[in-house]
Amino acid sequence: MRGLRTVRDIVRRGVKQFKAARLAFGHGTTNALDEAAYLTLHALRLPLDELGPHLDSPLGPRQIEKVLRLFERRVRERKPAAYLTREAWLGDFRFYVDERVIVPRSYIAELLRDDLAPWVTGPGKITTALDLCTGSGCLAILLAHSFPRASIDAADIDADALRVARRNVADYKLENRIKLIKSDLFAALAEKRYDLIVSNPPYVKAAIMRRLPQEYRREPEIALAGGKDGLAAVRVILQQAAQHLKPGGLLVVEVGHNRRQVEKAFPRLAFTWLETSGGDDCVFLLTREQLPR
Repeated sequence: MRGLRTVRDIVRRGVKQFKAARLAFGHGTTNALDEAAYLTLHALRLPLDELGPHLDSPLGPRQIEKVLRLFERRVRERKPAAYLTREAWLGDFRFYVDERVIVPRSYIAELLRDDLAPWVTGPGKITTALDLCTGSGCLAILLAHSFPRASIDAADIDADALRVARRNVADYKLENRIKLIKSDLFAALAEKRYDLIVSNPPYVKAAIMRRLPQEYRREPEIALAGGKDGLAAVRVILQQAAQHLKPGGLLVVEVGHNRRQVEKAFPRLAFTWLETSGGDDCVFLLTREQLPR
């Protein structure tokens, strides 16, 4: 603890420690400074968006020890910080997470901040929606907030993931609006039809899976691995989505940075690629009428 007196001191310690350990980021933060700041603020129970006002706040020995233990676990266990804190954030929305689900991160969440405008002309237009490959339930919950008139199905093949989703749905008191369904993509959805389907399916290529940093290998493989070219689940979604959309319905799918592979695999589809912080190669939109029948 020598030389550690303030929040600033301990954040600097974390940055130095994380860089020396060559940690991998990408589960809510993208660099050592943001990761050290997040873990410090979480451990001290300070608002996560108020680092500046607290930088020169003095810390007691117990506070310092608590933060250092969290830093040490991050380095030793090589787990994403979200698994250590049992929380992840998408904008202002907090979600419970553990090793049963991937850490929530989705460009679709960015698009839902504006309620998918201009492709959805008003929140009342969506009365039924599906979050396919729901994982922690995060996108289903965001859908419920963006479209207050909508009944939402949240489907996932993994029963463990659905248990985490159930906790998050309960935390937001949305049990009456979000139905959790165990399903291998559309397999258990029978003749259901929706105004909107969103999906953040597994899309990591096999070759990349073999090279993932240890932090990513802590996440469930089933939620990441997309087969040889990353499009195993995407192909099924594109082939079957029209059967589950109402006339004029929308399909929004996240595919990482796989635009080139998607367009090569489906050259006849008129994809609309949506602009996100990751660029215009991560999320596509199609109407029911544009999908193969």
